[in-house]
Amino acid sequence: MRRILAAVAVLATLSAAAACSSDDKADKPAGTKVDVGVIAIIDVAPIYLGKAKGFFRKRGIDLDLVPEQGGAPIVKGVLAGRYQFGFSNVTSLMAAQADGAPLKAVASGVASTGRAGRDFSAIVVRDDGRIRTAKDLTGKTIAVNTLKNLGDTTVRQSVRKAGGDPARLKFAAMPFPTMPGALQSKKVDAIWVVEPQLSQAMTMGLAVLSSNFVDTAPDLTVALYFTSKDTIAKSPGLVTGFTEAIKESLAYADDHPEEVRDVVGTYTPINDTVRIGMILPNWPQDINRSSLDQVARLGEQDGIFKRQPALDDLLP
Repeated sequence: MRRILAAVAVLATLSAAAACSSDDKADKPAGTKVDVGVIAIIDVAPIYLGKAKGFFRKRGIDLDLVPEQGGAPIVKGVLAGRYQFGFSNVTSLMAAQADGAPLKAVASGVASTGRAGRDFSAIVVRDDGRIRTAKDLTGKTIAVNTLKNLGDTTVRQSVRKAGGDPARLKFAAMPFPTMPGALQSKKVDAIWVVEPQLSQAMTMGLAVLSSNFVDTAPDLTVALYFTSKDTIAKSPGLVTGFTEAIKESLAYADDHPEEVRDVVGTYTPINDTVRIGMILPNWPQDINRSSLDQVARLGEQDGIFKRQPALDDLLP
């Protein structure tokens, strides 16, 4: 009799374990593998936080974040099917859309703080007094991460606003992490950087010349998360899940600045001085449409766009 009772107990335990295992699997879906093109800068901290916090996993998304140098190659990656989603500055997306690329934004990506001298983006120069205002950049070489892009547009606007000639600027493409060293060694006259490279530049004795995002538009929407229209047509549920997860990630990042500072160090090397000193951007839920209208006008004026971008078709 005891043996029978013991066997029953074992069977009950195994059944309970099987039930728990089944419940665990239900709570933790296997996940659809999703590749997302990103840039190793502070802008994308929310998606790294969202992955760590399980915001994507709970929606059945197994997220893989792939670093690229800038928005333009990420756009190409999404169009080629290498990435299901991407993070890109608004100029890259507008240029692609104006050329007929079937892209659609799904959520806001990052926005300027709107505070001159306290934004997460800046034009930086050597602190030797030779370049005192953005007007003095006329005829000089400025490093940007990719050519004919957001860096060009916003740097030109700072120069224009200061009374200089935006048509007489020279741009050199290089990755953000190499820019402070290139400026210090006089390979270029100025650099356009965002955090954490902005704070890194400050620790090297370099100086902020102008806040180019603030010069361009109040509370500029700088970048967006996006996908292809083909992905929207074929996998609408995936797009909905990703959009919900990234919006939850943006809200979490806005509410937890210290976790933002910590997570940045997991995908790009920074020291404690830079981590503590970084100027954090804003991560609003809403897209500032009027700021994008301004970027579209400037891009067309500066010859970046072949035709006026159709923002109504691009934006969600």
